[in-house]
Amino acid sequence: DKYLEEGELSVEDLKEGLRKGIIAGDLIPALCGSAINNIGTSSLLDMITDYMPSPIDRKPEEGKAPGSDNEEERAPEESAPFSSIVFKTIADPYAGKLTLFRVFSGTLSSDSNFYNASKEITERPGNIFYLEGKTQKPAGTLIPGDIAAVAKLKETTTGDTLCNEKAPIIFETVSPANPVVSYAVEPKSKGDEDKIVSSFNRLLEEDPSLLFSRNRETKESILTGVGQVHIDVTIERLKRKFGVEMILKQPKVPYKETIKGKTNIQGKYKKQSGGRGQFADTWIDIEPLPRGEGFEFADKIVGGAIPKTYIPAVEKGIVEAMGEGILAGCPVVDVKVSLVDGSYHTVDSSEMAFKIAGSMGFKKGFMLCQPTLLEPIVDINIEIPDEYTGDIIGDLNSRRGRVLGMDKQGRNSLIKGQVPLAEILDYAPILTSITSGRGNFSYEISHYEEVPGNLQEKIIAASKKEE
Repeated sequence: DKYLEEGELSVEDLKEGLRKGIIAGDLIPALCGSAINNIGTSSLLDMITDYMPSPIDRKPEEGKAPGSDNEEERAPEESAPFSSIVFKTIADPYAGKLTLFRVFSGTLSSDSNFYNASKEITERPGNIFYLEGKTQKPAGTLIPGDIAAVAKLKETTTGDTLCNEKAPIIFETVSPANPVVSYAVEPKSKGDEDKIVSSFNRLLEEDPSLLFSRNRETKESILTGVGQVHIDVTIERLKRKFGVEMILKQPKVPYKETIKGKTNIQGKYKKQSGGRGQFADTWIDIEPLPRGEGFEFADKIVGGAIPKTYIPAVEKGIVEAMGEGILAGCPVVDVKVSLVDGSYHTVDSSEMAFKIAGSMGFKKGFMLCQPTLLEPIVDINIEIPDEYTGDIIGDLNSRRGRVLGMDKQGRNSLIKGQVPLAEILDYAPILTSITSGRGNFSYEISHYEEVPGNLQEKIIAASKKEE
């Protein structure tokens, strides 16, 4: 109206209008910059100061009463009960764990206890202070809108609600993004092996979207993040904060081995080298089980052909052989083994001898049962702008994938499909390239399927080469 009446607007008029539009949600500011290169940071801070809502401009914060669906709200007023939310955790190698929180309502003095409504516990904090860069400034009484940090909250994590115990409330938190980029990690220095787990655990407290785990099948430590930059920043922080340097490798695919046929085979172990010898003789039936059934062992010995005390040793030998793998060093699954016959020597037989005999028999018999490799198949969801649908489906098909369906997500398309895990280990940069950074995806392992024959040969050959 002022522009139509006077024909011009001052800088102050423009700022006031922009601020009202942003607060009302009618305008969404967009700025260009690079956090890594520290470009645009000052512009972002100025924009937050000039245009973003202050605490008193906000609507009451909505939440729920603990243990119920009853809706609660807290107005940004000092007279309201104290409430706040933890938005970040910092693992400091010297100061320990620092918890950063934002006050939504009420006041908090520096000598108060914290009631964690999310975990229903009370914690006694250390010092409460403001963070100004690396400087810690003691905080007096906190009011709505204040952002402060506190030390020594052992159980509190990012996303928890801290509030007045007599007026508890739990605020909804933003779920962390699904981590989809994985690397196998190992320390550059063997002396740092003991520091890896403790250092990563400290970083996990800071970043809920980061995952660190041990794959028992491939015997690798796996680091998973939201994207490549996320991984790179994590590795840099690990070096800067804890002095641990890491090597990144593409993780191995957790293949499994199984069989499609059956056989009856002897496993016999005999050793004589002066004095007491070693003797064990076993006959086993090996047959496949339905997918996902694991392993089954059956004792079908009759007439005492093998004493009962030795039968667990036979099973143990078979289980150990299955864990080591026969084709490509991958665990064996979905197999039934029946111990049907055998013989023993009253002096030379032992548990160790029968364990070795069981292992020998299984390894020989496995290769006679049409052995094959299984690979993990993942359910994948890919969200992209409509114009990239054809390119993404074509790329998915080239990765031995199959499209199961498509849904609309606003202006975007959501492609649902299945694809071998081996084909998407490097999918994040590929998707970024195809969609110019406008696509995202998530996946989870669904089931295992047989690897095509031509690929099995390559996988087995690569395994033998590693040995």
